[in-house]
Amino acid sequence: MIPVTSFAGKTVAVFGLGGSGLASCDALKAGGAEVIAADDNAENVAKAAQAGFITADLRTVSWDSFAALVLAPGVPLTHPVPHWSVLKAREAGVEVIGDIELFCRERRRHAPNAPFVAITGTNGKSTTTALIAHLTKVAGYDTQMGGNIGTAILSLEPPRTGRVHVIEMSSYQIDLTPSLDPSVGILLNVSEDHIDRHGTIEHYAEVKERLVANVQAGGTSIVGVDDGYCRDIADRLDRAGRNVVRISVKNPLASGIHVEHGTIVRTSGGARSEIATLGGIGSLRGLHNAQNAACAAAAALAMGISLDVLQNGLRSFPGLAHRMEQVGRRGNVLFVNDSKGTNADATAHALSSFADIFWIAGGKPKAGGITSLTGFFPRIRKAYLIGEAAQEFSGTLGSVAHEISRTLDVAVEQAARDAEASGLTDAVVLLSPACASFDQYRNFEIRGTKFRELVQALPGVKPVV
Repeated sequence: MIPVTSFAGKTVAVFGLGGSGLASCDALKAGGAEVIAADDNAENVAKAAQAGFITADLRTVSWDSFAALVLAPGVPLTHPVPHWSVLKAREAGVEVIGDIELFCRERRRHAPNAPFVAITGTNGKSTTTALIAHLTKVAGYDTQMGGNIGTAILSLEPPRTGRVHVIEMSSYQIDLTPSLDPSVGILLNVSEDHIDRHGTIEHYAEVKERLVANVQAGGTSIVGVDDGYCRDIADRLDRAGRNVVRISVKNPLASGIHVEHGTIVRTSGGARSEIATLGGIGSLRGLHNAQNAACAAAAALAMGISLDVLQNGLRSFPGLAHRMEQVGRRGNVLFVNDSKGTNADATAHALSSFADIFWIAGGKPKAGGITSLTGFFPRIRKAYLIGEAAQEFSGTLGSVAHEISRTLDVAVEQAARDAEASGLTDAVVLLSPACASFDQYRNFEIRGTKFRELVQALPGVKPVV
């Protein structure tokens, strides 16, 4: 835990009592603050009370004594309308912040030079965060990983010399962190997302920009420049005198880091050097993962990690569970768990990474279905359709070989049989549903775990090494 000493002797309201909210309550109390906990969900309020926190309806109490409102990132700050607790705070002149803001204040008070790597972007945040954490561990750092990737930041160990915090940040979290100042800030990409929470894509991009615009003095801003929003952001940072490292996987760069035929290349002042190779690293397969790896490499170099350690770290990266996770091999057939592919855009990354695919898809369908994936259909040798989306996907696939398997266990058995019988050198049985899991599974993790168990129970399947 990171005790929050910056509010010692003061009263702080905490609204939103999920994982990060309760961690904030614990950290504030440990640092000497009085905490008033609240939530719109009565069950969450009851849990906070059972944990020993004072609870109250913030609609009925006086806000005069509150030094701050710590808001959970899932609670609307601006759009579609500010939450009532935000309006109450503004009326009372009380600052509204999040748990990562509390971390930033503690870092500045106690260890301002401790490494702090913050990662954001529309896509690829979690993989890049996990990869950087892996690289820093291989390099010998005491590594703390958290934020949007799953572990509340205040549940981690406190900042100190030799300890690096690698933190994934959503746009919601950035919005609640006005003094965000990482030593290394990474913006992977910007595409349309969360417009319901930010109003326009321009405002969404502006929020993302804050993470790299406010890197502390002497720090490094790393920006993927393969989309127009990020190119403009990198140019603005340059004009502001920031230390900017541009990243591209689509075009060579005169200055920055780009990827050429599976090799990460650094260029500067006409000089060119090869940093690392990605060939044969299954956990980093695909153009999207090349961007993740290039950004992670740039962060590693900014922290002084050697090229040998970087290459060894890339090779040993196991990947994230349920994201292009290689769960087994039988002969020439590779089994890949991409259960996190819950929409067509995410599944496009998976389909683009293989040539001979026996594709398991379906679940609770989302708007648009899989019509945007037609360009990848030539890669599909056969599809196995499950869940509510099966009939709809069957209509979209048209002449592409497919059958309606209905359930995951049947689909795995059929796909494994057909892939092995195909005689293809690099056959891949890919679970990338392009759907939510909620028709048959409570979440994508449970669906992916079931797939892994089914594959590993098949005769002759061996772990991927």
